[in-house]
Amino acid sequence: MTGPNRTAELRERVWRQNMRLPAEGLVSLTWGNVSGRSDDGQLIAIKPSGVPYDEMTPDDIVVVDLDGRVVEGDLRPSVDTATHLELYRAFPGIGGMVHVHSTYATAFSQARRPLVCLGTTHADHFAGVVPVTRQLTAAEVASEYEANTGRVIVEHFREAGTDATLVPAIFAAGHGPFVWGASEAAAVDNAVALEACAKIAVLTATLADGEPVPLEPWVLAVHSERKHGPGAYYGQADR
Repeated sequence: MTGPNRTAELRERVWRQNMRLPAEGLVSLTWGNVSGRSDDGQLIAIKPSGVPYDEMTPDDIVVVDLDGRVVEGDLRPSVDTATHLELYRAFPGIGGMVHVHSTYATAFSQARRPLVCLGTTHADHFAGVVPVTRQLTAAEVASEYEANTGRVIVEHFREAGTDATLVPAIFAAGHGPFVWGASEAAAVDNAVALEACAKIAVLTATLADGEPVPLEPWVLAVHSERKHGPGAYYGQADR
């Protein structure tokens, strides 16, 4: 699909997934955004900055190129656009991204604590620890803050040698979670899963008197592989 038809379909898709954020309980006020990549990988559609969800329409979604130039739309794109673009440029497998300030995931960001895999609920969505970025320096915040937020995310995955498609989330230190997936819908699904796993982890730590037991790696591997591996058998082949 090319031209206006392509952007209309892309904007509709991204609008629909943005509308899921309040429905799934992931946002308060306007604290979040979803973006999605066009099929040819050259355009990104994203929520406009500061527009309430109950007032937003597909026509309000802003389309930018990979350099952040507005291609379509009359409103300003999300202030987090530069962060999204850093990840899209670094990881071609990402088709959609989410940033929210959901309660439990944001608590991990603010505590600067990684989310260790404690059970199979986590393993079904994240193949290991959901990490935390380093804190930005004063200079990084003062200049290109949003772009540098994306750069430290990319930096973490490259330095750790972690496959960003297998662990599609990270906590920006002192800020909140950034989550992604092969599509906008998959990214929102992963954001829902991250919030649930963070909540479960907090409750597990409470019951375990602050010393929860990490899930055994061989169990984690089976749960990850059966859903996301080359021989995956979770779900239905024709759906």
